[in-house]
Amino acid sequence: MSAHDIPDIGRHMERLAAEGVDVVRVIYPDLIGTDRARDVLVDHLPSACEHGLAFCRAVYHTSPQGDVVPVAGGLDAGLPDITVRPDLSTLAVLPWEPGVATCLGEVTDPATGAPAAESPRDLLRSVLSRCAEQGLRPVVGPELEYFLLEPAPGTPSGWRRAPETTGAVYTAGLRADPDNHLLRTLRHLRDLNIGVITGNHEFDGGQYEINLTHSGALDAADRSFRFKAAVKELARREGRLATFMAKPYADAGGSGFHLHLSCDAPDEKGVRNAFDDPAGAYGLSASARHAVAGIVAHAPALAALANPTVNSYKRFGPDTLAPWLIDWGLDNRSAMVRIPPERGSGARVELRLGDASANPYLLVAGTIAAALLGIQAGEEPPAPLEGYGYDTARSAQLPRDLSSSLDALEADTALTDLLGKGFTSSFLTYKRNEVERFQRHVTDWEFTEYAYHL
Repeated sequence: MSAHDIPDIGRHMERLAAEGVDVVRVIYPDLIGTDRARDVLVDHLPSACEHGLAFCRAVYHTSPQGDVVPVAGGLDAGLPDITVRPDLSTLAVLPWEPGVATCLGEVTDPATGAPAAESPRDLLRSVLSRCAEQGLRPVVGPELEYFLLEPAPGTPSGWRRAPETTGAVYTAGLRADPDNHLLRTLRHLRDLNIGVITGNHEFDGGQYEINLTHSGALDAADRSFRFKAAVKELARREGRLATFMAKPYADAGGSGFHLHLSCDAPDEKGVRNAFDDPAGAYGLSASARHAVAGIVAHAPALAALANPTVNSYKRFGPDTLAPWLIDWGLDNRSAMVRIPPERGSGARVELRLGDASANPYLLVAGTIAAALLGIQAGEEPPAPLEGYGYDTARSAQLPRDLSSSLDALEADTALTDLLGKGFTSSFLTYKRNEVERFQRHVTDWEFTEYAYHL
């Protein structure tokens, strides 16, 4: 529900005043999942809810370096507005910033009153409405990894891992995290009430993983978006950098964004996990197996949303534990799609394809769309992977670069029809511009490799 539909804005104002809040930060995701925002003084919150906040639509088309990419509806249309209204149902007080609360924003086109075509949150809503037509309610559990960096003046990047300790794999405490970054972050995120449950130091130095509880797909994407924004903001407060870049260091592994997906469906007893069937093959229902088949079939196109940067594809390769082959397996972490061992209410599919740079809304929407197409097609998946994967004789490869994955997305008309032509066109234009800019850039590697000898 949008804030302008809520009759009791005064109740929210009273709550904010009681908690000492005088500013509400209204945030919403751009095309790449970065948070865009405006601070609103509480006295002006009713006006913001009534009339909305005006933003330039081209914010969706703006690169991380601030360049406006020529996506249709932006520069060519004279840089028109979008309207963002506070969604007061998502209000939360920021534990680390006194006097400030935050909420998500609902984005519309002021000319039509309809959602903006590029709005990631509304794209996910449209996919979920298609699932509802099939009697399915997707449930998602997100897992995200990131690197914590600290200033390192005089180094090429200006940053180093914090800490650079090696070998402290899957642990917690001072051995892996001597400054207690993880504990501070977990407690702040707990108080933000976004469903954080566990955290640990990950595989490489300065790398961490924090898990979120499972919930309905839109809520899970909302919480993942807010999680990423919060972790980066908490690091900035300490003069550090938290990055969800797919692979920031050549000598370290990448950071993943794994999704656990199941579906609820009504039955005579209320609601059941539609992916569970003790009598089905592998203990999975036909819907679950068809969903796996859909994800496998649409994986090349899905990679464009799950691995959306030039850097993403440097995370792939043999023995990286990042899936670069199209396969699935039973409790097999070397497969692109893993079926965890739980059944019953815990029956689910884990997609391990995504990296941490993915926009949560687009990754969730694309995964669910692929699964839904599989359920509608009613086909069985190929035989599951046995043993350790990464064997090109057994499985086809995913696209090996961003340009190829964008081509696969454009060619997958079944998936793009479900995602919508307006979104797909904008996303492809934006990301192909990213590829073009990278191809024109001379890297440090090229200079080191060629300058002296050629």
